[in-house]
Amino acid sequence: MQERIGEHPLWQFPNLPAPLNTVHADTIVITWIAMAIVLIAVGLLARTHPVTVLSKRYTLMELIVSALGNQVQTILGKNGVPLVPFIISLFLFIFVLNEIGLFPFIGRSPTADLNTTAALAILTIVLINGIGIARKGLGYYKHLVIKPLGLGIPMLPIMLIDELVRPVTLAMRLFGNIFAGEVLLVVIAAVIVSHLPVISALANVFPIGVYVFNMAIGFIQALVFTLLTIAYLITPTSDEAH
Repeated sequence: MQERIGEHPLWQFPNLPAPLNTVHADTIVITWIAMAIVLIAVGLLARTHPVTVLSKRYTLMELIVSALGNQVQTILGKNGVPLVPFIISLFLFIFVLNEIGLFPFIGRSPTADLNTTAALAILTIVLINGIGIARKGLGYYKHLVIKPLGLGIPMLPIMLIDELVRPVTLAMRLFGNIFAGEVLLVVIAAVIVSHLPVISALANVFPIGVYVFNMAIGFIQALVFTLLTIAYLITPTSDEAH
């Protein structure tokens, strides 16, 4: 059995310059499906607010929203309050992107495509720098030079590298974990259809555990991406650069 991993059906746009003239069709379609799911789910929950009878689904959503909102306000203070809707939306969107690939007949999770995670990381970093410049001007970048200057100047190259690799680490961490989970499912499927004695019988049980594991990883990685975004927002939202 031969499996092709990482390949995508393509849409071609000949009027656009390379590489913009080629896109991963399945990633775009499934991403739009995920956006629709999040918008519909949150919209339906919002229409029922305030509620008279609590359901398990509403209680779970309220728990997530309250936890993220409290986390943002605890870490960022009053300056972080306007960012609460963005943080909640970011978490829910990434969570659905991570988990949607586990459903039958849907396809791969968009976050198993580096293009998706890179776009999310770049959006986040651009937002962080935009907030910093909007609030503090170019003086925002003073945080790259730590005090005292005798230590700050030699450390400046390291601080610059740290700033530049943030989108890379955000994108690669999310992509690597979700892609690895999908590869694991493909490997188990290959073992099952190979009809190897004993191993195939054991592999028939493994997918259940792998699905549960991948669901947990999807939640954790969405949370990690969101919490790192909150942490990166500390400097641009603080009243003083530290």
